[in-house]
Amino acid sequence: MSRVLTIAVAALFVVVFIASSTLFTVHQTEQVLITQFGEPKRVITEPGLHYKIPLMQTVISFDRRLLDYEVQSEEVILGDQRRLIVDSFTRFRITDPLRYYQAVGPTEEGIRARLNSVVSSSLRRVLGNEQLLNVLSSNRGRIMGLIRDHVNEEMKSFGIAVDDVRIRRADLPEENTQAILSRMQSERERVARQARAEGAEASARIRADAERERTVLLAEARATADKLRGQGEAQAIAVYADAFQRDPHFFEVWRTLQAYREAFASGNSRLVMTPGDAFLRFLHEMPHPAETTP
Repeated sequence: MSRVLTIAVAALFVVVFIASSTLFTVHQTEQVLITQFGEPKRVITEPGLHYKIPLMQTVISFDRRLLDYEVQSEEVILGDQRRLIVDSFTRFRITDPLRYYQAVGPTEEGIRARLNSVVSSSLRRVLGNEQLLNVLSSNRGRIMGLIRDHVNEEMKSFGIAVDDVRIRRADLPEENTQAILSRMQSERERVARQARAEGAEASARIRADAERERTVLLAEARATADKLRGQGEAQAIAVYADAFQRDPHFFEVWRTLQAYREAFASGNSRLVMTPGDAFLRFLHEMPHPAETTP
């Protein structure tokens, strides 16, 4: 009985081993190439459970998803002889596992080396015909489309399709950057000097106009003041003349008293004159009303 059990267990083990060596699963993210002693036999792209000849055939799986590859930064000379440091990346997928296997082998490392050289040459070829402003403007999409088409055409023989090539970063070399920054600084300083000069010119013009207007206004004001003063003095003279004509004696007395006020108001005035001077007569005698003429 024990022998029968042993044979049954051994038979079950053999069946499991053969089944595990024969059956394999293809996932949705994979595509499989079956080789027999290194010679490709068939390609399986449908996911599910599949079979192979055990101990004779080998399953090589390839990723069918979108793959990324970053190209190292490199210096490119543009069409206007500007130098540019370009950092790019490429997205591709394996479309023909058989051709891919025949071209680079079962791993991704082989295709990355080929892809690096092709992308680098395409970048240099396309960017060599473009200006710096085109690379830094909205025309970059058109440029990257040309690069992608070139890379895709050259990589078809390797069994891959290139979906996109993009420039991640585009910088000027350090020496060019310093030169451009110096030139930009000089340009900004020139613009600043020009702005200051224009401001000083405008300020001088405004000051001159204001000074001219001030002079004109002062002259007109002085002229108006002199005119008004003359008119006032004329009116005052006319009033004095009219008052003098109406009562000459009263006017004479009033004018003499005003002269006293102005002469003796300070209290320390000194006058040298004779006692009988007519200027002092109202200090000796009261003024009398003038006789009216019938």
